[in-house]
Amino acid sequence: MELQEILRFADEVVFSNTGNHLDDLQQAILRETFQGRKYAKIAEDRNCSEGYVRGAASELWKILSEVLGEDVSKVNVRGILERAKFYNSYSSAIEKNYGTVNNVNICQEKTRSHSPTPQPQETPNQPHMDLGDAPEIFIFYDRTTELATLENWILQQNCRLIALLGITGIGKTTLALRLIEQIKTNFHYIIYRSLRFSPTLNATLTNLLQIFPQQADIPQNTEAQISQLLNYLRQHRCLIIFDDLQMLFASGQLAGQYKTGYEDYQLFFKLIAEVNHNSCFLLNSWEKPREIAKLESSNSYVGTLLLGSLGLAAKEILKYRKLSDEETWETLIHTYQGNPLWLDLTASTIQELFGGSVANFLQCDAPILEESLQAQLDQQFQRLTQQELAVMIQLAKESEPVALPDILKIVGLSVSDLVNVMLSLKMRLLLEVEQESKTSYFSLNIVLKEYVKNRSYPKQ
Repeated sequence: MELQEILRFADEVVFSNTGNHLDDLQQAILRETFQGRKYAKIAEDRNCSEGYVRGAASELWKILSEVLGEDVSKVNVRGILERAKFYNSYSSAIEKNYGTVNNVNICQEKTRSHSPTPQPQETPNQPHMDLGDAPEIFIFYDRTTELATLENWILQQNCRLIALLGITGIGKTTLALRLIEQIKTNFHYIIYRSLRFSPTLNATLTNLLQIFPQQADIPQNTEAQISQLLNYLRQHRCLIIFDDLQMLFASGQLAGQYKTGYEDYQLFFKLIAEVNHNSCFLLNSWEKPREIAKLESSNSYVGTLLLGSLGLAAKEILKYRKLSDEETWETLIHTYQGNPLWLDLTASTIQELFGGSVANFLQCDAPILEESLQAQLDQQFQRLTQQELAVMIQLAKESEPVALPDILKIVGLSVSDLVNVMLSLKMRLLLEVEQESKTSYFSLNIVLKEYVKNRSYPKQ
């Protein structure tokens, strides 16, 4: 298949799903990758740093992974695009019937063999909304693709349990609250609750049951409470959002392990996924629940959406902050991983100390981590085990991505322990992973690398 034909198809499929065409750098990365060029060569030809190209490439692979429904990397991108173009040309009828897979969309109608849930009564135009202590959203930056994906999973695929995952500051809460505005007329009840203070399941269920018209007293027994809530979920179509799910997990243990006394949440979420009803739970977390990882492989009503870089839409943040040197904004966005909170905190620093000049700020050798940004990362890193910290410290020292055998030689862990640590760090969304020649290479993004260096080796 001709190179230009594949590039044209890649641009078309990205545009049709995101509303944005591939930019010049993204097209150059695809073109040069197809020809076997290294990132260093691409950077040299375009007079920019290899790290900048590598960051742009990582974002491009994420975009293509979301659009094409497969894990796209430098090694496999051409084969996946060629196969996708073939199926796009000859299997349009199949795609119309079964839909396009996005991210980890496992909510496909074709996998279901049991009878559908009886539909609840028709939803009202104005649902009962109880958003509790949800923050007020003043500004929303473009997440068109993610909103469309969640709307499809919830309204068309009838997913019962969805994990919305992303590192701190990436915009999970904002996206969930914007989603409510977009699809609220499809529900009888919409409920938002933050789990930041780690309520027990009994307390959470009691709180939820108080919202519904009481046909009977609220039971004290957790099992009876779950049964009563499931009945309500069948009678009424509900959208229930649990934010800050990671606060139920234990610190100092591998990712996704519940605190002592909170293990019944795991059974509760399993029942939500498996029992017949027409409602949906959306779980926001910066740490992937282990039960979700198990359920999504076999249950078509469970899905995971990983929230990544805001991309060029993040320019709106810099425009709002009235920063100058717009030609350098893409570099700043790539450096701070398109993370809305990280960029906003950094933009404030640029305003106060660099006269609003992004160009002057970027003259600093390393990314500057404003104190509030470090505090955000502290919350996440305080949860790591000593073994996880040891691996993070080692990865922060590496100038290039490294393979598992190389890490094993340095950190002094058994193979089993290292594998578990790497899986845990991946569940915490702290690792960058690249595939080349059937080998996985691991690294930290530039912000996390700088944070770990400062945290591990504080300057005197």
